[in-house]
Amino acid sequence: MQSVRPSSSRLAYLDGVRAFALILGIIFHASLSFMPIFIGWAVMDINTSDNIGAFVVVSHSFRMELFFLIAGYLSCLSVSKHGVKHFFKLRLIRIGIPFIVGWILLRPLIISGWAMGGQSMSGDVDIWAGLLNGLDSFNGQDILVGTHLWFLYYLLIISGSALSLRWLISANSRINTTVVGRVDKLVNWLVNTPFIKVLLVLPITACLWFMNGWGVDTPDKSLWPMWPVFFLYGGFFSFGWLLARTKENLDKLTSFSGWLVVICIVSIVTVLMLSRYEMQGAHDYYTWIKLGYLFSYALMMCSLVSITMAVFRAVMSKSAAFIRYLADASYWLYLIHLPIVVWLQIAVAELPWHWSLKWGAICTLTVILSLLIYDLLVRATFIGALLNGKRQASTILQTQAIIFSKKS
Repeated sequence: MQSVRPSSSRLAYLDGVRAFALILGIIFHASLSFMPIFIGWAVMDINTSDNIGAFVVVSHSFRMELFFLIAGYLSCLSVSKHGVKHFFKLRLIRIGIPFIVGWILLRPLIISGWAMGGQSMSGDVDIWAGLLNGLDSFNGQDILVGTHLWFLYYLLIISGSALSLRWLISANSRINTTVVGRVDKLVNWLVNTPFIKVLLVLPITACLWFMNGWGVDTPDKSLWPMWPVFFLYGGFFSFGWLLARTKENLDKLTSFSGWLVVICIVSIVTVLMLSRYEMQGAHDYYTWIKLGYLFSYALMMCSLVSITMAVFRAVMSKSAAFIRYLADASYWLYLIHLPIVVWLQIAVAELPWHWSLKWGAICTLTVILSLLIYDLLVRATFIGALLNGKRQASTILQTQAIIFSKKS
């Protein structure tokens, strides 16, 4: 079965989905200081909320899965259009370099945020001491780990695994024809099956069972892959890749239905109700409760991924310049956001404001500051070319030039 390149409108809404997934990550990290219990985050605000706990559980269940699904879809298109060598080169440039350089530049700032957060919860904050603490983290240990950039590492190894598997299958023409044909039929059957979400939930539940906690682990402590996480994100990446092989599959998967919303709501409520049993290991029905939680969690994950894509597909029928701009900027925003978020969380931690005002202020200031840096210092430079494939003119400077030309 030959690949068919999707229409521009489909790629337009995928840009929106990709930007949403990454910006949701910023909002997610900005919320963690308002958790009602201490979770080991840099700082704990004086005003917290149980609502934040619910948001964290729900948002963490699908944002990275959504990202890897889109990554797999776009990766298949890239390989089909440019070939394996070009795709591999782009992966090393656009992912490998930001991963290594980002770790070198951002890790000291992130570590300093944790140091200052600890100071904030026990007294005054010493910014200079915090920065020195961050620089001291370059001690030869924990190389390339301990930051939010782990997702780039997993994207690299999952992409490499996908290319290796593709090479192995295509090495024998008979095997290639048989395997590709059967896989395409399987994917086509899945997207045309009303209960596809339930079918996909089973292997996802199996991955979740082997996580360290109830939910998706964050694999930021080691370069050695956490296999349950690898298979979970690798599965979404692979499914996205296979969806791109035929034109209609993604449309069918993202078709909106009332039943999907009902399933999503029921699964969210079930997850939030059962989450209180996670720490009750001595409960008589602990294993069954955990199984029910993880099945509901997987169902919530799949339904939220589908609903998100369905909403963007319905709303964004045409390409929009702002969404394209935001999609390009979102990569930079996610790379740079965590030190800004943590420092702002520390700055407002002791203020007597309502938690929602603080949360909104942190998110807004982080996005605005990151966008300003992107537009003025990144977009038109070699960094912009590295992240987005080409240099593009600064929107702010272009607008300023137009205004001055009209005045003159």
